[in-house]
Amino acid sequence: MDTNDGSRAHLELRAFIDGIPAFAWSARPDGFPEFVNRRLQDYTGLSPQQLYGQWKSILHRDEVEDFENWWQGLQNSGKPGQTELRLRRFNGEYRWFQISAAPVRDEQGNLVRWYGINIDIDDRKRAEQKLRQDEKELRTITDAIRQSIVVLAPDGTTLYANRVALDITGLTVGEVNDKGFFARVFHPDDVDRVHEERRAGLLEGLPFELEMRALFKSGHYRWQLVQYDPLKDDRGGEIIRWYVTSTDIDDQKRTEERLRNENLVLREEIDRTSMFEEIVGSSKPMRQVVKHVEKVAPSDSTVLILGETGTGKELIARALHRRSRRATRAFVRVNCAAIPQSLIASELFGHEKGAFTGALQRRLGRFEAADGGTLFLDEIGELPMETQIALLRVLQEREFERVGSNHPVKVDVRVIAATNRDLLADVAAGTFRQDLFYRLNVFPIAVPPLRDRPEDIPLLVEYFVGRYTNAAGKNIRRVAKDTLEVLKAYQWPGNIRELQNVVERAVILSEGDTFEVDESWLKRESTDTPQPREGLSALEAREVEMIEAALTESHGRISGPSGAAAKLGIPRQTLESKIKRLGIDKYGQRRTTSKS
Repeated sequence: MDTNDGSRAHLELRAFIDGIPAFAWSARPDGFPEFVNRRLQDYTGLSPQQLYGQWKSILHRDEVEDFENWWQGLQNSGKPGQTELRLRRFNGEYRWFQISAAPVRDEQGNLVRWYGINIDIDDRKRAEQKLRQDEKELRTITDAIRQSIVVLAPDGTTLYANRVALDITGLTVGEVNDKGFFARVFHPDDVDRVHEERRAGLLEGLPFELEMRALFKSGHYRWQLVQYDPLKDDRGGEIIRWYVTSTDIDDQKRTEERLRNENLVLREEIDRTSMFEEIVGSSKPMRQVVKHVEKVAPSDSTVLILGETGTGKELIARALHRRSRRATRAFVRVNCAAIPQSLIASELFGHEKGAFTGALQRRLGRFEAADGGTLFLDEIGELPMETQIALLRVLQEREFERVGSNHPVKVDVRVIAATNRDLLADVAAGTFRQDLFYRLNVFPIAVPPLRDRPEDIPLLVEYFVGRYTNAAGKNIRRVAKDTLEVLKAYQWPGNIRELQNVVERAVILSEGDTFEVDESWLKRESTDTPQPREGLSALEAREVEMIEAALTESHGRISGPSGAAAKLGIPRQTLESKIKRLGIDKYGQRRTTSKS
């Protein structure tokens, strides 16, 4: 090679090494520096000769000894290595660097030089330190919370458990990560289910919750509701942590079990013609309804029962009355849709003699008849506006005036209302008073349609078959499996009332000991069910707008304090039913439905 070419190549290499965004250096086999690039000189403000003789002066004093031990160990082993330390800048500032060193050997394998590179990692180290500080503060906070809190790595490994979580189980974080943890802590009947549901939830990467029985250090199992929420980074949306909270629901579970037992007893106590069988069910939606009944029944709070036709709203009202302190007093039912609008005020509040044509004598209204007890206003959405005003006064002041009188009558009545209408949409349309809606909607209970709890159909079918078999003098002993599957698959637009009618018809037509239903009945009836339409009425269009706005504001969240249902003031189940019926997705956009 020409001498000039070699010199040029050397200069180009030197310029390259001086220009790389890192500190490059080399040292003799004994570790003494022999070269530093321009970046390192500029950073320290020292010349190469000063760096060769004073290289320890740029190290942070707390790390000199550690660095010397690391560097000596590297020379003894003759192997590459890495460490992290702080280097002083020319202005006195220290920054963190990752130091990497590797040996260079000749053809005989003798070590002839060390090459090294230092990379600035100060921003990363500061971020890690802040994260550690934040985690320390978080631990202090979570240890003070009287609820079990656990932090997991993305793969489900436990990184941290607060004091409550460890105290109630008597375990350490290490024991929580042990392979035998599930079998050791959870009830044997829950282990396989919890393991699989947890694995699936972690893989899906969305919030989820589990119910299981956990063994406390006291030696007793208690039901826990465990909720998992992922924490994602701001860049790629990758999960970096799982936050897990555990809430003791053992008392609630025991209450639900007691209610189920009471449910069976209550079935026998109430007259079978009262349709009490509609409250029977072990599905989650019905357990929620029963729980709400149990909680609100002892109070005098106004209850608004929401649900489709045939779901058993009157049954819920009667259950509320029977569990209240008013159970020994009257339960009075008024179907607001069955009374002419011109007579509804008289029906509710009574009238004086001569108040109108045909009023030949004073008559007490339903409110006075229910004094001390419960008044059930079914189909409340059908009340005319003037009657709504009078009802609002009763709810606010506990008094009213009979038609044709100006003397107030005091009453002590608990009001329970029910409707299959969307009262919020009626408020928006101006056909239902907003102030009355809020007075009625103190404690809403949404009765789920039968299609949302198909697991309850076998129990209902068994009851109805037994009831009508005895009445018809039949000898039906079993229900055909394929019939049960057909009944469970049907949508039941008429809900339990329709199921009751279908079972009664099938029992009457039955000739053997096996209960069977002609599938064509359901197919024919299902074709009569209103299908989703492309066009909407003005009222429906307004309803869609309100729901879309609430969903957009809640970012698609339906339930919870900040969910769309809470913003609209309606039960979650009602909103979900409307979203499905009106063809709205949960992010507030209406889906178009193609016509066949």
